Amino acid sequence: MQILFIGDIFGSPGRKIVHDHLAHVVEKHKIDLLIANAENAAGGFGLTPAIAEELFALGCDALTTGNHIWDKREIIDYFNSENGNPNAQARRVLRPANFSQGAPGTGVYEGVTRSGHAYAVINLQGRVFMQQTDDPFRKADELLKQIRSKVILVDFHAEATSEKIALGWYLDGRVTAVLGTHTHVPTADNRVLPKGTAYQTDVGMTGPFDSVIGVLKEQVLQRFLTGLPSRFDAAKGDPRFCAVVIQCDEATGRAHSIQRLMLGE
Repeated sequence: MQILFIGDIFGSPGRKIVHDHLAHVVEKHKIDLLIANAENAAGGFGLTPAIAEELFALGCDALTTGNHIWDKREIIDYFNSENGNPNAQARRVLRPANFSQGAPGTGVYEGVTRSGHAYAVINLQGRVFMQQTDDPFRKADELLKQIRSKVILVDFHAEATSEKIALGWYLDGRVTAVLGTHTHVPTADNRVLPKGTAYQTDVGMTGPFDSVIGVLKEQVLQRFLTGLPSRFDAAKGDPRFCAVVIQCDEATGRAHSIQRLMLGE
């Protein structure tokens, strides 16, 4: 099985470059399963139902998110549609599973690929240098007891590289991949761990690289130089498509390879 995971889609430049590149990347790598982190897809901060539907229409099987998931309040109604029960599309948008109990939405999705292979996606968020959540390590243990699929991809949305690497080792041999998101800078440590789990500390940002992690440079510099609060807007220049392609055995869930992608305009 060939899995494509797209790093944090940031604003309209990120959505456009996904639109421009996705079809030929899927064709070239013969992708069976397509996952994207979309928590910054709406103007750099949050996700709207309309943008989620746009990404599903492009072929995404599931969307992961992170700490910005509540920035667009309409996503809460999307999660709670149909008398409090998520509709089929909304169930494919994940928020971190280790958010407080009672938060709208879900952090795990199980589905079947077009070729008939079962898979699961888990979304977790780190605790180091981020807002308080439940323990992502024990939450992963809890979820893995319930998942029957062999192919399991984990998006770990976290700040600290040490926490991401630790979770990779903790889940080695129990999931197909542990992929880091959130810091928007792709790391060069993609590898398959000894027991068969593909790992990368951060897949990177699919969005404008002529920026400070997606935001207009001038606004971020003003914040650093003055210490005063300032408006943050999504940048536009030099969009890049950052992703990984994972090849795995659908019968065992073990990964064979993980390849980094960075494509420009």
